[in-house]
Amino acid sequence: MERKHFKVGTFNLYNLALPEEQYYNRKYTKEQFDRKVKWIANQLNKMDADIVGFQELFHLPALQKALSLSHQYDGASIRMGERNGRGPAVALVSRFEAIDYEVYVDFPEAAILEFEGTQIPITQFSRPVLQAKLHIRDDLILNLFVVHLKSKRPKIKEDVDPHDPRERAMGHARSLMIRAAETTALRHILLEALQDRNDPVIVMGDFNDDGTAVTSTILYGSEPWRNLKREQKARLWDVHLYNVKEIQARQSYRDVYYTHLHNGHYDSLDHVLVSQEFVRQNPQRLGYVEYVKVFNDHLVDDTLSDDRVPPWESDHGQVVTTIQLEKGIPGVW
Repeated sequence: MERKHFKVGTFNLYNLALPEEQYYNRKYTKEQFDRKVKWIANQLNKMDADIVGFQELFHLPALQKALSLSHQYDGASIRMGERNGRGPAVALVSRFEAIDYEVYVDFPEAAILEFEGTQIPITQFSRPVLQAKLHIRDDLILNLFVVHLKSKRPKIKEDVDPHDPRERAMGHARSLMIRAAETTALRHILLEALQDRNDPVIVMGDFNDDGTAVTSTILYGSEPWRNLKREQKARLWDVHLYNVKEIQARQSYRDVYYTHLHNGHYDSLDHVLVSQEFVRQNPQRLGYVEYVKVFNDHLVDDTLSDDRVPPWESDHGQVVTTIQLEKGIPGVW
């Protein structure tokens, strides 16, 4: 039976690790771990996504336990990226056959930033990027990237007062520099997958920034100016990425998209981006974004409530995008 649609989701696991195994300076008890994997399995059942990209995973067997409890991914392809030092990794589960995987730890040499002749000493992803090529159907290979960019948490030196407002300002600037360097390097990698190629691209994960932030727009690329010639526009469309949040907002009466709450701020940190092959306005599309759903009912605004998100739940909402497929590749079938 020919598949008419598929769903992709992104899921920040909030430090999923095996019980009694240290992550950062903490450990889960057996009881906490059991509650956490049951909660994750329940969310996966609600999402019912064919492809899920995960962030904040420390141990692959912990994710495998959650997947087994969900009964959604028996026989699915599962792959964990690499951990950079003691930090977490990203991962992917797919009901589709995986043709190839690649992990990016180091930045492409051409993407390393410099300023006035001085190279900025940021040359690796803090959480290595995972790329997969998935066989969606006979005429369609999907190029998928799972990412987790540097957080907004200020990067403060160990020998200073972490509450000093001057030091916090410097720390936020350092974190932003790292995230900007990561998005620039990722954009270089994505251009290799986008430019002059027909396979659709999806990028998903925790960007740790809103969709309109400069770091996010680095990933998207520049949209064509309306007065450009069509052939110039076509070159830009070829390498542009579209945030499904914006696609959904344009086809809904109300935008209620948020995936994270901090100090009363409702933020959109978790995103799914699609290439032009999945944009409805493209006459040569292979499919289109039909619907986007955010699973965020568990999040709590702790400036208004004494409730707290328990440690076995995630502090992020999950995003699921439904892609409706066309019957065949335009111009081929």
